Amino acid sequence: MNIILEGDHTSFPCEGDTILRAALRAGLGFPYACNTGSCGNCRFTLVEGSITHASPPPAWSERDLKKNRWMGCQAVPQSDCTIKLRLDRSYEPMHKPRRMASKFVHATQITHDIFEFSFALDAPMQALPGQYALIYLPGMDMPRAYSMCEISQGGDIWSFQIKLVPGGAGSAALGALEPAANVGIDGPYGTAFLRPEAPRDILCIAGGSGLSPMISITRAAAHSPELTGRTIHFVYGGRMIRDLCGQPMLETLPGYGHRLHYWPVLSNHPIDDPDGWTGARGYVHEAISEKFGDELGNFEIYFAGPPPMAGAIKKLLFERGVPQEQVHYDEFY
Repeated sequence: MNIILEGDHTSFPCEGDTILRAALRAGLGFPYACNTGSCGNCRFTLVEGSITHASPPPAWSERDLKKNRWMGCQAVPQSDCTIKLRLDRSYEPMHKPRRMASKFVHATQITHDIFEFSFALDAPMQALPGQYALIYLPGMDMPRAYSMCEISQGGDIWSFQIKLVPGGAGSAALGALEPAANVGIDGPYGTAFLRPEAPRDILCIAGGSGLSPMISITRAAAHSPELTGRTIHFVYGGRMIRDLCGQPMLETLPGYGHRLHYWPVLSNHPIDDPDGWTGARGYVHEAISEKFGDELGNFEIYFAGPPPMAGAIKKLLFERGVPQEQVHYDEFY
């Protein structure tokens, strides 16, 4: 089937795919973020043709239906279609995403509930530090979005640091993987990747499984010849001491303790923590506000974590007047 953009006559094929992903595979700058129907950034208007949603998008409203607006990440054409959409060059993929077969290699435990899962791709594929992929797990109809923590030098092994949630369908499917299990991977996606050309020091902020993309960005920044003169701050927030992680990975990187710094912060109340803690306390956004204050505008800022944390950080950076072009995150819900 053929998708035509109204006005400029740009077109691209879409066979057995969503309109968003087909557009990105064609190298087009189709705006998006989460790729799972939750953020609504990939809305477009259907001018002509027939479309169904692969799965009901949480961000799709009655108003969208009345205005004939659809979610690109879930929209599957049933005929040739003409759509109304404004392309944005900032979304053009450096590495065009593709659907790949892979085999599960192994899982390594990082904390009590975060594990690193590694997959061997059927053909090498590169990605930018901080990007994510859609993983099609056995027994699940729809893919889950997870950020890579590392891509092997040859691009044949992709690793993801994932928080397993009790009772979660994705977590159960991941926990049940046997060695060499077949897993589909689609990627890379995401626009919150490392900008080595930016002339500022770097601040990475993570909570929960937001660890994965921030570790990826920090690893790349620490090894980048373009960034040897930059200071890198890595802030990680957890509820309890057992939730804290990342430091052992950072300690192996060039410049740790000199230009690369790790700042952990706990959000729980001291009386709830029997192990004791003498470091920073509070929510992550409070900790970075206190530590960096008015200097936040001097950083290139990357963050990932639970939606409440991400929302609080966005609000803080807006109130502090940090230019939007210096702030990088992918919206997940």
